[in-house]
Amino acid sequence: MKDGSFAFRPEYRLRKTDEFSSVFSLRRTQRSRHFVIHHGPSGCDGARLGVVVAKRFLKRANARNLIKRLAREAFRHQRPTLKPVDIILRLNARPDVLDRKRLREEIDALLGRMRRPIIEPSGAPA
Repeated sequence: MKDGSFAFRPEYRLRKTDEFSSVFSLRRTQRSRHFVIHHGPSGCDGARLGVVVAKRFLKRANARNLIKRLAREAFRHQRPTLKPVDIILRLNARPDVLDRKRLREEIDALLGRMRRPIIEPSGAPA
């Protein structure tokens, strides 16, 4: 988009060790086959993302970078609909095959659990 609403700006990223530690310490998680999302209240007005891909699951840097790119891209598209939370997406199991489509669908489904409730015009959540 030209207006930058889907940009992955620096303020949407978790960078500092303290930011990661505060989210990990809350122990709130959502799980899927290969990933775990750790989440907690955001230190700003919108959602922020951190990604952790351990070398023990993917030895090659290009594979780790692929996972990070997929996570950032999924977050970038879903950020406007997400609750104002800090999210850490962590690879928790070695994928058998690096199938971009399946991994992206899995990440999208996990991030979808962090969406804001949709408010109906009548005022009741959907």
